[in-house]
Parts: sequence; structure tokens; C-alpha cells
Amino acid sequence: MALSDLRSAIPEYAKDLRLNLGSVIGNSELPAQRLWGTVLACAIAARSARVLRELEPEAKANLSEEAYTAAKAAAAVMAMNNVFYRTRHLISDPEYGNLRAGLRMNVIGNPGIEKADFEFFSIAVSAVNGCGQCLDSHEAVLRKAGEDRDTIQEAFKIASVIQAVATVIDAEEALAG
Repeated sequence: MALSDLRSAIPEYAKDLRLNLGSVIGNSELPAQRLWGTVLACAIAARSARVLRELEPEAKANLSEEAYTAAKAAAAVMAMNNVFYRTRHLISDPEYGNLRAGLRMNVIGNPGIEKADFEFFSIAVSAVNGCGQCLDSHEAVLRKAGEDRDTIQEAFKIASVIQAVATVIDAEEALAG
């Protein structure tokens, strides 16, 4: 099992991450599509080849073809949107907020799966990428759809653990030469 391989690759100094990875994935109460779509989208966003290689097969096995594609699409469109909207927010000239974005993001309106699941993937990727404006936007859509804060926070937990695992795994591989 790839998840167990990934957990065993986490060094002892980061054992909290090993425990948290098992907890956010193995003990999750999220429906399988929401859980594994979020895991896949975050693994892509974390930009770690090893983490993605280890988590993708299990994600693919637990997702429909549509959900698998939607998770990858969420990672893709959020990679663009998070940079764009974070930059617009960070620039001190507020007039940029009045300009038309002019970027295609049709998949947000028609993701091929339940909209709330796609929003869940998107908020998790936005957490990995650190875009406050996107976090606020996706959180508002999820709350309007009836999601509670505890459920939405699961996206942040998955995102933070996968990002931390990716950081440690990549650092250890770089140090090993």
C-alpha cells in the first residue's frame, strides 16, 4: 500500500506527521470522493514527485474517473488562480481589483462532479498555495452549500499534513543526495 510506504518514509523527527497523515486519511469521516479528491489535489499542489507517486494510485482506486479528473482540474485551475488572486491582493494598488481577470476557469462552473466536492478540493489547494482571497471565496461557497466549519476544516488539515509531509520527504531525499 502506497500510503503505508509514504508513512514509513517519514523520519523519526517528524513522527507527528506520520501520525497525522494516518489520521487525516485513515480516520477521516469524509466521503471517499471528497477525501481522496482532496488528497490527490493537495499532493499535486505540494509539488513533491514522491508524495504524488505514493498517494496517486490509492486516490485513483478510490475515485470515479470524473472525480479523479476533477481533482486534477482543481489543482490546475487553483495553481493559476491562487497566484493571480494572491498577487492582486498583495499589490497595494486597489485598482487591479477592478480590472477584468480575463483568465479561463470554466471548470469551476462545470467540474463534472458535485460542486461542493470541487469547492472542497479547491479550498484545500488554496490552503497549500496560501491564497487568502481564494480561501475566503471557496469557504463562502461551501458555507452557502450548508457545510459546517468542522467539515471545511478537514480540507485545511489534509492540505497542511500533505504539504508538511512533502516538505520533509523532499528535504530528506535532497540531503541523501
